[in-house]
Amino acid sequence: MAGKKTSRRERIKKGIRKSLTGTAGRPRLSVFRSNKGIYAQIIDDEAGKTLASASSASKDFAANGTKIEQSKAVGKLVAEKAVAAGISKVVFDRNGYLYHGRVKSLAEGAREGGLDF
Repeated sequence: MAGKKTSRRERIKKGIRKSLTGTAGRPRLSVFRSNKGIYAQIIDDEAGKTLASASSASKDFAANGTKIEQSKAVGKLVAEKAVAAGISKVVFDRNGYLYHGRVKSLAEGAREGGLDF
């Protein structure tokens, strides 16, 4: 059974996703945050495909430091992969998390990497 915190996040997430969808022209940048790491995916919801992804747990990720610094590096990494795939504009999906701390840091890193949202 899901805890109170997770069920709250799921409820908020459903409200956000009502108005937010990723298209081929403007895919969705989805963030998932766990206690150990942070994950980002760029998703085209119409085709049901992940176009680019990055995480602090992947083999090609080598940044050290605090979780906030790692989040910024993941944001830059996903932005590099997106720009290489020809994606410059995205819709940011915070996935029910508050836009604060690691989620905000990832967004700032993605903006620095060249993504527009």
